[in-house]
Amino acid sequence: MKKEKSRRRFLKNLGIGSLGIMLLNNLEAKANTTCNQTTLDYFGEGPFYTANPPSMQNGQLASPTEPGTRLVISGHIFNLDCSQIVPNTIVDVWHADNNGAYDNSGYNLRGQVLSNSQGFYSFETIKPGLYLNGSTYRPSHIHVKITPPGFPTITTQIYFSGDQYIASDAAASINSGTFDATHRIINLTTNNQGTLEGTWDIVVDGNGTLINTNDLHLENGMIYNASPNPFNDEIRINYGVFKEGLAEISVYDLSGKKLANLVEAHKVSNKYEVIWKLDKAMSSGYYLITLKLNNLQVHHLKVYKL
Repeated sequence: MKKEKSRRRFLKNLGIGSLGIMLLNNLEAKANTTCNQTTLDYFGEGPFYTANPPSMQNGQLASPTEPGTRLVISGHIFNLDCSQIVPNTIVDVWHADNNGAYDNSGYNLRGQVLSNSQGFYSFETIKPGLYLNGSTYRPSHIHVKITPPGFPTITTQIYFSGDQYIASDAAASINSGTFDATHRIINLTTNNQGTLEGTWDIVVDGNGTLINTNDLHLENGMIYNASPNPFNDEIRINYGVFKEGLAEISVYDLSGKKLANLVEAHKVSNKYEVIWKLDKAMSSGYYLITLKLNNLQVHHLKVYKL
């Protein structure tokens, strides 16, 4: 208890007390959450899969001109007991367009993305439209094939909370057993760009890298603000170091390629700021800003380049 109070006092002194406590609570809540293995979907692959889809460029499944409401899905790939993150996992995605139709002659709204070295994946698309399945509509859904290195592929679908057709759907309504869809119905929120965002962590059989939630965020440090976000020419990054040592602030694209190393210096416990000034040739899309302390990545923040 004494240790907890001292950490909260330190955050308050840095001027990020309420945010720090919120992140602590979120982290502890996640650590106490049951590790739910990702289940198969009752409808399996379905009739509209096309083999050998292309790799997504910077996490873009839908082109900028694709009609529909923009949607970003992101999360981490974990092993079966959630003690490891699994990098280099293939996430193969396909879904209907805004009108509920699949592209069965090409690869529109079809593509693959890899989880990066931190087990993180993300893709931007549009929310799929509805289509009739017999006498009723199927709920909006995204098909996913997940293939960890050296392990079998899992084929499933994700759905969205509040969809009126979930209860009547033969697959999305299953809430127990092999095809339990409960943890594949995800919440969506709307960001300040009007884009829907959803988080879906995937739990599959695979070998990865050990993680220790006690060493993340508050025990070492965090990125607590990046603004403006979305940004254009530059972005101001504010971060806190809680344990003295080597601090590194880097920028990656969603494929895991390092684009910039903004900070690499010995830092004492304090709050800091760095500005990332962009190359004008950089494309629009999502990027990851990461904080490493003593060679341990302790935090990352997703930002959007206009």
